[in-house]
Amino acid sequence: MTSLSEGRQTSFKIRTYNSIAVKGLEEFPRNRYEVASEITHPDAFVLRSHKLYDETLPDTVKAIARAGAGVNNVPVERCSGKGIVVFNTPGANANAVKELVLAGLLLSSRGISQGNSFVQTLENQSDAKALAKYLEQQKKAFKGSEIAGKTLGVVGLGAIGSMVANMGVALGMKVIGFDPAISVEAAWRLSSEVGKMENLQSLLARADFVSLHVPAIEATHHLLNKDTLAVAKPGLRLLNFAREEVVDTQAVIAALDSGKLAGYTSDFPTPELIGRSDVILTPHIGASTEEAEENCAVMAAQQLRDYLENGNIKNSVNFPFASMERTSGHRITFSNENVSGVLGHVLSVLAEKEVNVIDMLNKSRDNLAYNILDVEQPPSEELLAAIAAVDHVISVRLV
Repeated sequence: MTSLSEGRQTSFKIRTYNSIAVKGLEEFPRNRYEVASEITHPDAFVLRSHKLYDETLPDTVKAIARAGAGVNNVPVERCSGKGIVVFNTPGANANAVKELVLAGLLLSSRGISQGNSFVQTLENQSDAKALAKYLEQQKKAFKGSEIAGKTLGVVGLGAIGSMVANMGVALGMKVIGFDPAISVEAAWRLSSEVGKMENLQSLLARADFVSLHVPAIEATHHLLNKDTLAVAKPGLRLLNFAREEVVDTQAVIAALDSGKLAGYTSDFPTPELIGRSDVILTPHIGASTEEAEENCAVMAAQQLRDYLENGNIKNSVNFPFASMERTSGHRITFSNENVSGVLGHVLSVLAEKEVNVIDMLNKSRDNLAYNILDVEQPPSEELLAAIAAVDHVISVRLV
């Protein structure tokens, strides 16, 4: 069903879910934006982990911004069908995750967690000298190994993975990476000392530590499974700060029991993993820093503003990147199913109405196309309705 925004908006309503950092909310000027958690006809949503699958999306919603990288709590396909642009904030929490990966590397190699747990059981020891002597006797049980000189395999070399890989190089590790879909931008960020592997199996066979940094999509579901772990280097220590779904937990447990894996460190606890001495678990705190939450909120707000005010799209998970500088004229944007002839038909409508196009941009991504048109004459409601009536057009806006 085609949606139509009649007339250029001068103010916008933003509905928030979860606790969004104040620094991000301050990006919305109060004279143009109403921001609250209780708005019935919002132009956009800003959220973190709130699940939207069971909610009705108001017809007024034009965009949804997830203050984080994953969007598995947003019905992206349904949004695409309604012309709703879904944004995420890749890289905004990358440093927070990278630092937790560093902690995971050290915790998994040095017996720090186990040593701390042991010491906490000695609370009844009151003789300092006796305690010191006892600890000296027992410390060999927590002997670990250094990470310098070891091989770190990084699966997924996006915003976070590339930072982890570069960190490994700085720590004196041999770093190898695998990412069949690495972007040019990510490649530029990556140290030249990172070795590129052709497939996951070759990386697993060589690495002493493997850190996962891929999104939870169909192609990565149980990426680490019985078959892939079978070729892993014996004694591998696996770190998962990506998503629970990219690892087959039962396969990991079997690999731990057989000794193929020496340890598993994960930010996604499951009941089967709790209580194992060879597993270190954290309660999904990869992005839980004040700085990361602020960075994500600021990026989400800035992307929403640019879209609502200018029609530009950056970091959308369902629409193509599309940005065109505003110079003069009046801006129309429209989205459509990515089939041939739609843009030509819209341009014919403009010609029939004697509306001159000053500049234009047409981009596509999978089944969707998005267009920005700067026109000389102020578009009438009749013109916008005529564009909306074109076959395969999903939504139209006067920006």
